[in-house]
This record gives sequence, structure tokens and C-alpha cells, in this order.
Amino acid sequence: MIDLQAYRECLDKCGVEFISGVPDTLLNDLCLYFERDWPEGRHVIAANEGGAIALAAGYHLATGTVPMVYMQNSGLGNAVNPLASLADRSVYGIPMVLVVGWRGAPGTNDWPQHQRQGELTPKLLTAMGIPHRVVSEPAEAVAATIWATAAALESSTPTALVIRKGVFALPEKAGFGPSAHGYEVSREQAIEAVISAARSDALFVATTGRATRELHALRVARNEPHDRDFLNVGAMGHALSIAMGLALARPDLPVICLDGDGAGLMHMGSLAIAGKSRCPNLLHVLLNNGVHESVGGQGTAGFATDFCSVARNCGYTSVNGPLREGHELTEAVRSMHGKGPGFIEMRICKGMRADVPVLRMEPEELKNQLMARLTSRGESKPVAG
Repeated sequence: MIDLQAYRECLDKCGVEFISGVPDTLLNDLCLYFERDWPEGRHVIAANEGGAIALAAGYHLATGTVPMVYMQNSGLGNAVNPLASLADRSVYGIPMVLVVGWRGAPGTNDWPQHQRQGELTPKLLTAMGIPHRVVSEPAEAVAATIWATAAALESSTPTALVIRKGVFALPEKAGFGPSAHGYEVSREQAIEAVISAARSDALFVATTGRATRELHALRVARNEPHDRDFLNVGAMGHALSIAMGLALARPDLPVICLDGDGAGLMHMGSLAIAGKSRCPNLLHVLLNNGVHESVGGQGTAGFATDFCSVARNCGYTSVNGPLREGHELTEAVRSMHGKGPGFIEMRICKGMRADVPVLRMEPEELKNQLMARLTSRGESKPVAG
């Protein structure tokens, strides 16, 4: 792990004033350092990676300095549009340094949702004409950063550092401790309350991160099948749209989206589309702990956002929250059945039991189980229309 104070001195010498991004596991300690020690107003955890690129562009336009944008390589998908149509030297030529955590790098043993993205990462940067270097060891980081900032400024283009495991991340994720907000219900307890209150035939879509692990573990503990669940292990921020697609196709079944505050903020426009849908069988449960928990506990804007007012003004038929007690959540789920699109915000504490099993499953197998259930003779229903 690099000496973060020495790296800070490198950034100062390179003239980097502004930093934005979306936290990543392989960058967790660096992201926490920026959150804790970078000057206020000069570090912004963005809703999504494309937004971080735009923030960096705006700062450069006002100062002429080279900003830095960090992300997991999965976030390159969100960043492609502003990188190609805003920052590219053929358009506005905006210099910035991308710091990209390389999940799924070839030769590493990573989860299925990271493997394809890992293969594509250097190819995607090359296809976009973004000069880049792989940083494999902490000792390489300073020299690589000096190169990246100088090259970005000289050629008026984004450059990238592709970061392997162990350069900017501690072996154990930091940033966890007692909640300062006093919320006592855990995410796992909240998910179990929703399962218990829902109809037995309800379909569940769980958002990226620890919600998928806990939903899967709860099914095992309750001796229940997994064939009613879709675990959105990748594609952060899109669980609601997946759930809405299911709800539109199967109006006879309740569909419950277990979302998080970071994921909900990432593509908040989905709430407007869900509200406009008028799906009576769609229930959107947002579990808000105010942090990007799965990648180190960096803060989100979750507690600063009035999600319930947003949902209400987006056209959700029924809205409840923010709730903080388990019995309130149980009552809300039961009372909102068939009155959707419905929205519940549940405030929860951060953290997860140490003995929650790692999510070891084959995505295609779970997909096939869900589809087999929905197309079996007992479950198949005509789509209303």
C-alpha cells in the first residue's frame, strides 16, 4: 500500500486541486483519504462516473488545472459518453487523470460480473484514444501520476491509470464504526422484514453489493428457494428498472426492488420512469445507510436527500418513510400491497455480520431458475394490455 501522505505531496506538485469519483474496492483507502483529508469543496463523491467527468470538466474550465476522477472499471460504461463527446480532444479537449480500479484483470480470480469488464478495460481505453498506464505496485504510482498529469495537460486529453489490487487499497475495508445517526435496524434485518411481510409469490430484485449477499443468505436460512429472486450483482443503479420490467411483464405478481441509497442516487431518473409507469404491483424499498458500504464506507448524499419527496413528486402512488423501526417496515409493506408504484425509505445502520456467506453462485443458473418459475404452467399468466 502506498504512503498516502507522500502521494498527496505528489498530487500537490502535479497541480491537482479537484478530485471527484465513485468509490471502488481496489481504491478504498485512497477514496477514504480524499473524503477525510482533501480540502472541503475540492472533493466530490459523485452520483455516477459520468457526473464525475462533468464535474471535473467544469472545474478545469474555471481554473485550467488538471482534475482527477476515480472509479471502478465497471464505471467506465457510465463515463464513456462524457469522455467521448465532452472531454475528448476532438471536441473540447479537457485534460483530466482517470484513476481506474482494475477489477477482473486477466489472470485474477474475480467474480463473474467483473471478468468481462476486466478483459475490456484496456481495450476500451485504447478504443477511446485515452493514453493509459497500468500501475501494479505502490512504488510505480507516483511516477505514473506525474506522467498522467503532464500528458493530460500537454495534449489536452484525459489520461488514465489502471490500478491493480494492493496499490491503493488496504487488505481490509476501513470506514466502519457506530452510526452517528442512531439507526439500529441492519440491512439484513430490514430485508427479512420485507420478505416476511410480502406475499409468498412476490418477486425480488436486489441491488448491487451486500443486499444481494444477504437476500441469498436469508433464503438459505429460511429454507426457501432462490427462484423468485434476481440478484443484480453488476449494473449498479439499474435494479429498479429491472424490477419495473418484471412488473410490467407480470402484473399478476408483486415485484419488490431492494435498493440502496448509493445505487438509487446513481440513476435517480429511474424513479420518474417508475412513477410514470403506474405499475400497481411494483414496490421500491430503498435501504438508506448513508454510505457506499460495499467498497469501504465512503459517504453518499443519502441522508441529505429527501427520497420520499422525490418519489412522491415522481408520481409514485403510495410513499412511506423515512422509517427507522422494523415493525414500521413490516406494516408498510403489508399496507402497500397492490397500491403501487409504491416507495418506502428505510433508514438503516451500516455494517454486515462477519459470518454472512460469500455469494457463490452462477448468475446464469439463478437466471434460469427464475425464468423457469415464471414460465412454468403454474406461474405463466398473460400480460395485461
